[in-house]
Amino acid sequence: MPDSKLILPDRRRRQLLTGLGALGASAALTGCDNLSRNETVQNVLGATDRLTRAAQRLVASRQSLAREYSPADIADTFRPNGTTNPDNDAYQRLAANRFADWRLHVDGLVRRPGDFSLDALRALPSRTQITRHDCVEGWSCIGQWTGVPLGDVLDRVRPTDNARFVVFHCADNIYGGPVKYYESLDMVEAYHPQTLLAYALNGAPLPVANGAPLRLRAERQLGYKMAKYVMRIELVDSFASIQGGNGGYWEDRGYEWWAGI
Repeated sequence: MPDSKLILPDRRRRQLLTGLGALGASAALTGCDNLSRNETVQNVLGATDRLTRAAQRLVASRQSLAREYSPADIADTFRPNGTTNPDNDAYQRLAANRFADWRLHVDGLVRRPGDFSLDALRALPSRTQITRHDCVEGWSCIGQWTGVPLGDVLDRVRPTDNARFVVFHCADNIYGGPVKYYESLDMVEAYHPQTLLAYALNGAPLPVANGAPLRLRAERQLGYKMAKYVMRIELVDSFASIQGGNGGYWEDRGYEWWAGI
C-alpha cells in the first residue's frame, strides 16, 4: 500500500506540476534528463516560469510563507530524490567519519569568508518546519526539517552590495559523471524565513539518502532547487562563469531557473 502521506499534486497546483505529472509522475531520476529535452515540457516550463515569478513577486509578500503541516501529516519515510549516496572518495571519507571533518565553506562576494562545522551550525539559532516537498516529476511528500536559516549564516559572512545570487556547490556527481550538482537562489529567497540549511529530518540527523550532512530547503520552490550534500556556498553577481551559466545543473539542461510554487 502506498504511503498515505506521499501525495500526488492536486488540480489546484500550478500548470508546471500538472503538465509534468501527466508525462510521468513516477519517473525515476533518469527521467529528469528526458523531461528536460521534451518540447512540451519546455513550453510548460517557459510559460509558467514567467507567469509565476511575476505573480509571486508582485502579489505576494516577500515574507509570505509556504504552508506548514501538522506532525500527523509527516510521511513515514521521506522519499529521496536525485542522488542518494554520492559515489566519490572525498564524500565517502566524510560520511565514514560521520562528517566530523566536514566544513561548509562560504565565500565569493562576502566581507568575511568563513568555514562552519556541523556542530557550529547546530549551535546557531534553529528553525523547525513541517512542509511539503513538490517534485518536478509530479510527486509530493511531507517532512519535518530542522536547520539554521540561511539568512543567519549570510549575515555572519556579510554579503557585499554586489551580491545578487547565492550558489550552492554540492558533493554529488550526477550520473557518476564529472559534473557536480549545483543550484542557486536570489537574495530574496535566500533571506526568506523558511529557507533553511537543514541538518535534521523528522527529528533525526539528516540521512545520506536525503542529503547529509546539509541540504537546502527553500519551501517556495520546486524540489530540484533544494540542493543536497552542500559543500560550499558562493555569493555572486552573475552565473556566467559557473558551469553552463544558467544558475543550476538542471537549468543548464533546459529547466527554468525560477521554480516558485
